[in-house]
Amino acid sequence: MTREARITPLHKLQPVADTVAEKSGAGVASLEARTAAVAAMAAACAAAVDRDARFPEEAIAAARAQRLLGIMVPRELGGEGASLGDVADVCYRLGRACASTGMIYAMHQTKIACLVRHGRSSAWHERLLRRICTEQLLLASSTTEGQGGGDIRSSAAAVERNGSRIGLERRATVISYGAYADGVVTTARRSADAAASDQVLIAFVKENYVLEPFLAWDTLGMRGTCSAGFTLKAQGDIEQILPVPYDKIHQQTMVPVAHLCWASVWTGAAAGAVERAQNFLRNAARQSNGQLPPGAPHFMKANSALRTLRSLVASAVRNYEAVADDERALASLDFQTTINLTKVEASELAVSVVLSALRACGLSGYRNDGDFSVGRHLRDVLSSPIMINNDRILANVSGAALLSALPAGVQV
Repeated sequence: MTREARITPLHKLQPVADTVAEKSGAGVASLEARTAAVAAMAAACAAAVDRDARFPEEAIAAARAQRLLGIMVPRELGGEGASLGDVADVCYRLGRACASTGMIYAMHQTKIACLVRHGRSSAWHERLLRRICTEQLLLASSTTEGQGGGDIRSSAAAVERNGSRIGLERRATVISYGAYADGVVTTARRSADAAASDQVLIAFVKENYVLEPFLAWDTLGMRGTCSAGFTLKAQGDIEQILPVPYDKIHQQTMVPVAHLCWASVWTGAAAGAVERAQNFLRNAARQSNGQLPPGAPHFMKANSALRTLRSLVASAVRNYEAVADDERALASLDFQTTINLTKVEASELAVSVVLSALRACGLSGYRNDGDFSVGRHLRDVLSSPIMINNDRILANVSGAALLSALPAGVQV
């Protein structure tokens, strides 16, 4: 096998991303080593996490021990000031080891990004960011509710206000790893008389709420995310509401960071499948004097598609980082359409990569009881077109796409 066929980390494709060394004084090798330690633990437990549909407690404990949960928090608040490119690379590495672990980390970091960008003018949220770093708190997300499904720009439950106190009761059909988190960041209607789209984002810590389960999590893949349904009953202070309207948070941070971190996890899961196909072909060649099995061409197809996927995600990360401080650019029709289509393209391509890896392995990949099985990778990655359903995204952006000018050239 040539050197070109080897799988390289996503961060190698991100030369413009600032390293943790530049931002925090801690060498980038230190972040890589810490991530590798967590990924090793995630990989060791991945089969059991999938089989038992259980929370990857060992991997998350390792992430706490390696202090990975607060890396995006600014240095002055106790974090490392890591870039989105750094976080995307961690998501990729964890996703390659265990997609459930990677997705939990991705969802947590999306909430951190919202707090960092939109909560810095709030003393309460700054204190929370400090706690996240010192205590390595894990934040869950609650944006899916009732019959609305994945329409996160619409909320049924409203904030109840009583002086400086607030209350919220929300029937959330999905709160990923909610039973295991130290806090939850949730959307809600601003008030009882507000429109469904007039939303706020609120951060609650564990002592602020109770969760009453009403929907179990027994799924095809991503079983370790434990994304059960809960009635969230919360009480807190009014200052726990982020000071920025949710429509701006959604546009500037929630959607771009979620799509890019999720895509990094899916890319990692796809890379894990391609790695198994590569190992299968190498083993087959050793046992047959260099003769490759019939599925070998599918490996090259998988490897080529993986390169395209990694380039797509890395380019999207760089593009977001380039305009992250430009609110006008982030709100533009072109950017919003592009970031949503990036999610669609990455999710569809990730499924294609894993299917090609499966065909490269043949029956050995189809089996669940061998070293070359890619069943878990396929089942996990099949969630990618469903997380905020691709059909919903395409329906929402199709009108905008009609209004956008076509590129004038390849590099424009």
